[in-house]
Amino acid sequence: MSGPFDLEAEVRDLAARRDITGAVQRYMRGLDRLDPVLQATAFHADSFVDCGLMAGPVAEFITFAQGFLGDLDASQHFLGQIQIDLHGDDTASGECYFQAWHGLHDEAGNPRDLFIAGRYVDEYTCKNGEWRIAKRKLITDWVKNDPADHSFYVANPTTNRPGRRGEDFSQTRDWPS
Repeated sequence: MSGPFDLEAEVRDLAARRDITGAVQRYMRGLDRLDPVLQATAFHADSFVDCGLMAGPVAEFITFAQGFLGDLDASQHFLGQIQIDLHGDDTASGECYFQAWHGLHDEAGNPRDLFIAGRYVDEYTCKNGEWRIAKRKLITDWVKNDPADHSFYVANPTTNRPGRRGEDFSQTRDWPS
């Protein structure tokens, strides 16, 4: 049997998990919207990231990621299960599953769908009351690179399409009058 219920400790635990999950979600949204400022809010300024294609300080990683994704037509990142282990009041570790789609073109200009799935293995810290990623390593579990089929968009030209660099509807919310 565990000790007496501690409501204050439970609230701190839940708030930490909420804030860590929020950081992970801001990271993903910053990637897909090509928003380096939003992406940076997921990390502390002295964080370290190893994505396999580069490893180093978070500022260098954000420049790399924004450039890499900016050269693509589009991307969409999904989060799967997120496991978080708290270690006291200011450190935690976790693992986040993801799947990512990348729209690109091959050397001949043909559209391709590149799928990457894997996990982020993270260390989190709380500094000045803010939980953020302190260390991140991307583990690639599988990759699939297929020819893309855009016939749906051709047949349905009024389909609402995504935007980047501040032009996505989720950012503009440009509702009709």
